[in-house]
Amino acid sequence: MIKKTKFKDLYIFENKSFRDNRGYFKELLKENKIKKKFLFSVMSYSKKNVIRGLHLQKKKSQGKFVTVIKGKVYDVALDLRKKSKTYGKKYTIILSDKNSTSLFIPAGFAHGFCTLEKENLVFYGCTNYRSKKDEIGIIWNDNKLKIKWPIKKPLVSKKDKKLKSFLDFKKTYR
Repeated sequence: MIKKTKFKDLYIFENKSFRDNRGYFKELLKENKIKKKFLFSVMSYSKKNVIRGLHLQKKKSQGKFVTVIKGKVYDVALDLRKKSKTYGKKYTIILSDKNSTSLFIPAGFAHGFCTLEKENLVFYGCTNYRSKKDEIGIIWNDNKLKIKWPIKKPLVSKKDKKLKSFLDFKKTYR
């Protein structure tokens, strides 16, 4: 089942899961439901208390279908589409292998997440290829965004610690 959110084109997917004594089989995505082509797929592995993000591509923006294969994450999507009614607002959700929930984040959003279990495997289907030279982002702990991350001592990459504030982002990318 697909649920709409108050953000235009940001959808929650409640996936079908078929369980028996062997394990489970899970339907993740039917492209015809959101009419997007996913050209590039990636996966990340993170231990507990990792924050990744908030990332986006400045030129070749990506829509992302995000699902957790193993573990549990606090997922954040930040609307940076200039003409959007929800510009500068965030959407948060818990995604996990147990709740079988996925999220489609349209192009023009920054994305990040915080891992909540010992081992976390996150799959992304992307509507555009990654361009390393076009990678930008907003610092995860920006006070203006008021994101209530559910952990106290996050593990954050050196690269993510150097990301811009939301105000600097707005000045740079008007």
